[in-house]
Amino acid sequence: MKKIVVALDGNSGCGKSSTAKVLARRLKFIYIDTGAMYRAVTLFFIKNKVDIKNDLDVEQALKEVDISFVYNIESGKNETFLNGKNVEAEIRGMEVSNMVSPVSEISRVRKKLVEQQRRLGEGNNVVMDGRDIGTVVFPHADLKIFMTADLEVRAQRRQKELKEQGVEVPLTEVIDNLRNRDVIDSSRKDSPLRQAPDAHVVDTSLLTFDQQVEHILRLIEEKVCIE
Repeated sequence: MKKIVVALDGNSGCGKSSTAKVLARRLKFIYIDTGAMYRAVTLFFIKNKVDIKNDLDVEQALKEVDISFVYNIESGKNETFLNGKNVEAEIRGMEVSNMVSPVSEISRVRKKLVEQQRRLGEGNNVVMDGRDIGTVVFPHADLKIFMTADLEVRAQRRQKELKEQGVEVPLTEVIDNLRNRDVIDSSRKDSPLRQAPDAHVVDTSLLTFDQQVEHILRLIEEKVCIE
């Protein structure tokens, strides 16, 4: 039976990861959080004071990075492990958020993680979210979704997520972070964030979380024959 790949791309704060997780659970597909992979690399670079402008430093550091996902039965979620340590909470902080886009720009980083993402997705029914899934990682995905939302709406959602983690961040700081990430993600030379020509655009600005999940599920049912 042909394996199915559903690709979700879009700006930060659109609800891609949360939506992808629920879709995967509802469809009984594997979920791969590519954003967490870039965040894990960023965390490693920060902790080890890697000069991201030095190609040799970056290349050497990447040899020491091992990223894996472990399903937590109690929480019902995949958690990100960096070199055997659970870093799920650490990679969601503002320090990593402020650095992840510059790190994601680095061609050596993208090449390493794209190769790993393809290996994780091969031979499986997969829901994968990121910036370049439908354009680079899986350009022949069975269904491509491009998620977007107004900047302030995205910032309010991200601020709420951080508050739930016990982190208080002013809304203006979150807005600035997302705006800067949008510019970097869409203007980088290697695999920039862009809408694939055959992607379905889903604007989540006025949708509740449940509404966006149900909308995308309907798209999957309409476009992909799932047995």
